[in-house]
Amino acid sequence: AIRRQRQMCIRDRYYRIDILIYDRIMNICKYLCHQKPERSFFYKEKQFPVCSRCTGIVIGAAAGFVLASLTQPNLIFVLGFIPLIIDGTTQYYGLRTSNNTLRFVTGLLCGFSIPFVVFKTESVILNYF
Repeated sequence: AIRRQRQMCIRDRYYRIDILIYDRIMNICKYLCHQKPERSFFYKEKQFPVCSRCTGIVIGAAAGFVLASLTQPNLIFVLGFIPLIIDGTTQYYGLRTSNNTLRFVTGLLCGFSIPFVVFKTESVILNYF
């Protein structure tokens, strides 16, 4: 019985550490994203620290940095910003209602474009000077 209580206590301590880490991440990300629950993904009843659009941007940017470091930056990738601009603008002005899947996909395309813009800007600046 004592051993079982000790195991439960250890499990509870780790659970509390997980909650503490989750709360810290949520508090940090509230400065980066609105964190509206209706616009966020959930996993095991826990809200993602950023909304679905920001989740797409982060994942897209990570993938984009890998690809951009392996290829030559091309301005064609700037087109990835256009769907996000259209989706966000039409939703903001009440012309239509977006959904989390569309927000994620437009965020993914935009995030994927960011590294190419950064690398292209860097190469233009370095070539100018």
